[in-house]
Amino acid sequence: MRFLRYLLASWAANAVVLGIAAAASDNVNADNFGDLVIAAAVFGILNTILKPILRLVTLPIAVVTLGLAWFGISMLMLWLTSLIVSGFDVHGFWTYVGATLLIWGVNVILELIERHSRRSHAH
Repeated sequence: MRFLRYLLASWAANAVVLGIAAAASDNVNADNFGDLVIAAAVFGILNTILKPILRLVTLPIAVVTLGLAWFGISMLMLWLTSLIVSGFDVHGFWTYVGATLLIWGVNVILELIERHSRRSHAH
């Protein structure tokens, strides 16, 4: 139950942050709210299933690059999302960098909230 709640919160947070990225940049576009929700779902699925596999495979490269390779994997997840969802587009390398940083920041905050919640429930 807790995992499902976390997954739904992550999906909602990703939808919000993808919407913020679309509003903040002319180079991130969502045709409509439905496409944004679908993009958030696809992005969440890719991050849940594909990203951990790619992180494991690229572990040696990540060690050498001090984790920078994993930032590239995060950008790849966003790129794949824009390929899969026809109404969600990201244009330009630096736009991917900025959007990935924004998404990373929101997810770090979400993870901190989740950890705090787990500690509070453990006592």
